[in-house]
Amino acid sequence: MTSDTTGSSKPDTVVLVHGLWMTPRSWEGWVQHYQQKGLTVVTPAYPGFEVEVEALRENPQVIADLTVPETVEHLAGVITGLDRPPIIMGHSFGGALTQMLLARGLGAAGVVIDSAPTEGVRVNPPSQARSLFPALKNPANRHRAVGFTPEEFHYAFTNTLSAEESRAAWERYAIPAPGRWVWDYGLIANFKPGHQETWVDFSTDRAPLLFIAGEHDHIMPPSVNRSNAKHWEKSPAVTEYVELEGRDHWTCAAPGWEQVADRALTWALEHASRAEPATA
Repeated sequence: MTSDTTGSSKPDTVVLVHGLWMTPRSWEGWVQHYQQKGLTVVTPAYPGFEVEVEALRENPQVIADLTVPETVEHLAGVITGLDRPPIIMGHSFGGALTQMLLARGLGAAGVVIDSAPTEGVRVNPPSQARSLFPALKNPANRHRAVGFTPEEFHYAFTNTLSAEESRAAWERYAIPAPGRWVWDYGLIANFKPGHQETWVDFSTDRAPLLFIAGEHDHIMPPSVNRSNAKHWEKSPAVTEYVELEGRDHWTCAAPGWEQVADRALTWALEHASRAEPATA
């Protein structure tokens, strides 16, 4: 590790958790960026997502069958297998998963970017409803892998880019998402009795957590992230929220993503805690 990023007591590994409609390929710029700073970077795929984007498009059944609990267990296993608690960063639904992992006592610090909410966050702006409508318009989609058309992707993910730039991003990165996740955790979770699979105890002590929201994010707007961060006020742990001007949901790859990556890393290193590994 290079001395310009951290000392020996700080984490030397960053775990990057991708979101829905994506694979670890979506982090390719961040991997190289952080490796050049002397960090080890781990980009675990959801179970079954270890193949390339093109293969998942050809055979999306593994996507349709995937569950949240098995995904969380898989990610927890990766993290507990490391020598030291890492920084955990998650984008979109990867942000919700990151919150769940931190609530288990994992990680030295967490950063969630354009995060999907955990259970209990009841803010649903119109742009979010429009973004998720392709998955929610047909109840049968709950049992399918549901993708975005290039135009739908442009609205939900890449609305600050040109149509041509958005199409290129869609062609390289986009895959279908588990319809059940969108239905159960984006629509129904807050109205079912009892705790659901994305529930976290907002009063638990955990590693420090930063929420980064994008001003122009349609699918996970700032109001959703602000509400999610506010729920963590019950925790004694550090929780902070920042909103970045001019940025959309594709902030991890849209022009200027390097500044987002640097801001996330600087905060995480400054606030990192726990020198010994935690167990799941």
